Amino acid sequence: MNGTKADRGRRVVLWRHGQTAWNLERRFQGSTDIELTDTGVGQARRAARLLAALEPDAIIASDLRRAAATANELAALTRLDVTHDAALRETYAGAWQGLTHDEILAQYGEQYTAWKRGEPVRRGGGELETEVADRAAPVVLNHVDKLPANGTLVVVSHGGTIRTTIGRLLGLDAHHWESLGGLSNCCWSVLGEGARGWRLLEHNAGTLPQPVLGDDD
Repeated sequence: MNGTKADRGRRVVLWRHGQTAWNLERRFQGSTDIELTDTGVGQARRAARLLAALEPDAIIASDLRRAAATANELAALTRLDVTHDAALRETYAGAWQGLTHDEILAQYGEQYTAWKRGEPVRRGGGELETEVADRAAPVVLNHVDKLPANGTLVVVSHGGTIRTTIGRLLGLDAHHWESLGGLSNCCWSVLGEGARGWRLLEHNAGTLPQPVLGDDD
């Protein structure tokens, strides 16, 4: 990252929650409220030490327990309050929620394939990816507007919601959001203000490469 904090513009760090049991089981979580495993708590604590060094000015988070608990680890180090917002929840995926990856392929194979092709799909009868971006991106931008001129906002959310939000802020067509790739547990991406809008400065940062286990794969 080039430049000093005084001249770099505002930044948004989008941080995925730590590991859950359903992540390990490759079970689709969606908006189901699943808590962190002990490993997930440890991931959040390690990542929080790195993110605290960025001197964030504000923290917002999904109100689901896995994201809220992850955010709390950073709040404890920075002494910042966390603003929780249901608009930052993971994609609601109806009948897919609670199913394993293999069960989804067996029961909803055509729907899954269409989604991976980039078609607008209501997975399990749930939300479209564009609808997730419609609810999440404005919340992020609203909190960005409250930052000081060169401030940093940390957004603690979920893999699918983060990807759709990044795609929307970068101005990418929804068909191409898949090209961003997923985030591993407790990894993050960084967006920075540029002369022509937001730029992707880092993606899936935070650890050595780890498999992406979650709703976004």
